[in-house]
Parts: sequence; C-alpha cells; structure tokens
Amino acid sequence: MKLVPLSDRVVLKQLEAEETTKSGIVLTGSAKEKPQQAEVVAVGPGGVVDGKEVKMQVKPGDQVFYSKYAGTEIKVEGQEYIIVKQNDILAILEK
Repeated sequence: MKLVPLSDRVVLKQLEAEETTKSGIVLTGSAKEKPQQAEVVAVGPGGVVDGKEVKMQVKPGDQVFYSKYAGTEIKVEGQEYIIVKQNDILAILEK
C-alpha cells in the first residue's frame, strides 16, 4: 500500500524518541517527549492553495523539523505516520 498525499501535504515518518538523556538517565515511556524531527516519506504535487501557487520544497528522504502541534497522525499497516502541510515544516536538516 502506498500513501499519496494531495495538494501541499507531506507524509512524515517520525524519528524515534531518545531513550536516555545525555547524562545517562533512562527515560520511561511517559517522560519521553516526541521529537519534532521526521523523515519525509511522500510529497504531494503542490498546486494552488488559497489562491497562491505552492511549489514543493521537500522530497522523499529529507530529514525535517516540523511544528510541535502540526499535522494529523495516522496508522497504515501498523506503521505510524504524520500528514502535515508543507508550511508546517520549519527546516530541512542537511548533512
């Protein structure tokens, strides 16, 4: 099964939360904060949104940071994804 986002939407796969702090303290499930870093899985075609042309600036495989409360969480075939609008993506992590 393949997710194909529409318009200016982007499908993200959230990266794993840190299990331990830098000082070595092991975090329990409730103490772990979800990271706002994810990998782009699929990108919509862009187009016209609210009367303005939107050109997609991310591509599958990019590592990105997104707004904390952005998007809609979905589960497909046991895998969790987040669908966000492109303007909810704050930055691309370049290596």
